[in-house]
Amino acid sequence: MIGRRTLLKGLAAAGVSSAAGARRVLAAEPPPEATTLRIGHSPSLCAAPQFVAEDLLRGEGFTSVKYVKPADMGTAQWRDLATGEVHFSTAFSGPLLLRIDAQDPIVLLAGIHVGCFELLGTQRIRAVRDLKGKTVEIGALQSTGHVFVSAMAAHVGLDPRKDIAWAKHSPEEGKRLLAEGKVDAYMAFPPDPQELRANGIGHVVVNSAMDKPWSQYFCCTMVANREFVRKHPVATKRVLRAFLKATDLCASEPERMARLLVDKGYVSRYDYALQTLRDVPWNRWRDYDPEDTVRFYALRLHEIGMIKSSPQKIIAQGTDWRLLNELKKELKG
Repeated sequence: MIGRRTLLKGLAAAGVSSAAGARRVLAAEPPPEATTLRIGHSPSLCAAPQFVAEDLLRGEGFTSVKYVKPADMGTAQWRDLATGEVHFSTAFSGPLLLRIDAQDPIVLLAGIHVGCFELLGTQRIRAVRDLKGKTVEIGALQSTGHVFVSAMAAHVGLDPRKDIAWAKHSPEEGKRLLAEGKVDAYMAFPPDPQELRANGIGHVVVNSAMDKPWSQYFCCTMVANREFVRKHPVATKRVLRAFLKATDLCASEPERMARLLVDKGYVSRYDYALQTLRDVPWNRWRDYDPEDTVRFYALRLHEIGMIKSSPQKIIAQGTDWRLLNELKKELKG
């Protein structure tokens, strides 16, 4: 009990110091130009920072923070960003490059974390090269799973358009098919990898948190509606600050953040939430260059014809790292 009291006092003292520093920074900035935010609602636990950020956003001066669920998890989530129905989201980097290539008015602002997706396979699949002639469950064409598996296939010399058969089912159906051996591999995003591993279904072929080159690049990035960023630069910086602070909290206090996610109703299983927060490398946003991620995935996707634009055009058209660079200096670890 004494140890617990000591820990709580330490957290309280740190919180007071942090709050005081935050007040000094905020006092030097003008208030946000808009106080209502609409943030994309992702079912994946790797989007935890945007939910953890809710109270931080209110501290940044936003009086209304709404999480918007898309009509479906296919193109609807990107359409909501493009139309401005959603102002900000954390989303997987690969599919966003397809939307930038399609001229959607969105902009990448920062890398959030590295390594949450896992490719799980049956005993027939020991490496990505073994996917040739096999069936992979990806949910839908041009989905997150489809883009990442395509990039992995291209990286080892396969042509995903010819060498892989794509299965397109709901996550629950996809997991069942993997368990029954009716698909050869399944691209999983939290909490699915945690659930499949806990139930002994399949084995990990690629773990993007540990396996190179995937562990060297961001899988999730912060993306915004371009017009919102243009009109509301102060609000944008405040949102990004809250998201990055929330990312740090996921790294430093996984137990408390997992409980917060459950208590607020964003997830149902504390054990899967905690395992995800422990598994994902959250603390790389200061060290990794998000432009490297864009260049890496754009090259892979350009090679296989999924995007027409060059990596440099994607970077010029769809990224803006200026606020990230400012906040890296402000939020030194």
